Formats: sequence, C-alpha cells, structure tokens
Amino acid sequence: MRLERRLLLNAIVSVPLIWLIVFLPAGTFDYWQAWVFIAIMNACGLLTLAYFWRKDRSLLERRMRFAETDPAQKLIVALLYSLIVTILVMAARDHRMHWSSDVPLLVVLGDALLVAGSLVYFLVFRENSFAGATIRVSADQRVISSGPYAIVRHPLYVGLLVMAIGMPLALGSYWALLLVLPMFALVVWRLLNEEAFLAKSLPGYHQYQQTVRWRLIPGIF
Repeated sequence: MRLERRLLLNAIVSVPLIWLIVFLPAGTFDYWQAWVFIAIMNACGLLTLAYFWRKDRSLLERRMRFAETDPAQKLIVALLYSLIVTILVMAARDHRMHWSSDVPLLVVLGDALLVAGSLVYFLVFRENSFAGATIRVSADQRVISSGPYAIVRHPLYVGLLVMAIGMPLALGSYWALLLVLPMFALVVWRLLNEEAFLAKSLPGYHQYQQTVRWRLIPGIF
C-alpha cells in the first residue's frame, strides 16, 4: 500500500478513536482540557508529518511498520499501547467523577510537556532516519551519536515518557499519573532488550555504549 494511503487510513482510524477513548468515559463534550489536549496532539503530529513528508519520506515509511517479530517486544508494545489507552480512559473517568481537584496551572504544565515530548520526537527523527517503530537493523543503517543521541542512548523513549507524564496532567487527572510508573518499567524492559539486539546486530553500537553512558536520564540511568 502506498504511503499516502497508509497515512490517510491511519488518520481515519486514529482521529475518531481518540475521541471515543477520551470523550466516552468522560461522558461529556464539556471537557476543555480534552479539547486542548487533542488540538495539541493533532497540531504537533501534523507539523512533524509535514516536515518529514518534504524532507525524509523513508522515515515515515519506517514509522508506519508496526509489526514486531520478537515475542518479548510484541508483548512490551502491546502492554505499552494498553497503558496509554488506560491512562487516557482513567483521566477522562477522573474528569467525570471529579477525583482530582481542578488546578489549571497543572493542566498547562501537562500541555507544555506534550509539546516538549513532541519536540524531542521531532529532534530524534530529524537526527536519525532509522528510528522506526519496530526494532530492526537495515542494511545501510549506522550508529547515530549526534544531536540528542550524544546525551542519552534512547532519546525517543525520553520523549515518550515526557508525553506520558504530560497526558494525565493535560487532561486534569493526577490519579492517572500513577500509571506512568509501570510504563517506565516497560520502557526500561524494551530498551534493554533493544540494546542487546543492537549490540549484536549493528556494527559500532557497542563502542557507542561505551561513549554515551546514560540510557534515559543523564547522571542517573
């Protein structure tokens, strides 16, 4: 299937799906935090898509491949997607049941984290055209050690975790933040599995590991 068709199909499926995931458990459209959340996610996604449509369509091709082959990675990815959906549903349910107090400044902080996480994604994609959605090594792939990769070995997962923290805050829920903890554990499991694969399959990756010590958080991990 051509890239254009896949992107269109993805939009046709994902846009109404996110509406259902957020507004159905909220039980109302009177949920300004959700409207801002969806607007930010759509704007960041469209701007990123427009840039790489012009600059690097091969990256978009790689990002549209979702099927992992490794059993462990299949499980991790399924659990990660499930947790993201659960965070959104729990945050929306929180809005309906009024579990969290209304603190607009924290919602703004969550929105800022969404933008920051999206920016990290953009910088990673711009630096590394091989950043696919699945863990594999292309014939012409090389180790990337510049840009965000000069700071930590897995900046893409940094962006994911920043956005994961931002999502419940942006939707006005603080109880849903608790689900970020198992997400962090899954990300660590995924990146450790990924590093073992890359050290065996990608020439120069072991040397890169010696040069850039930190995986996610400089000075800590």
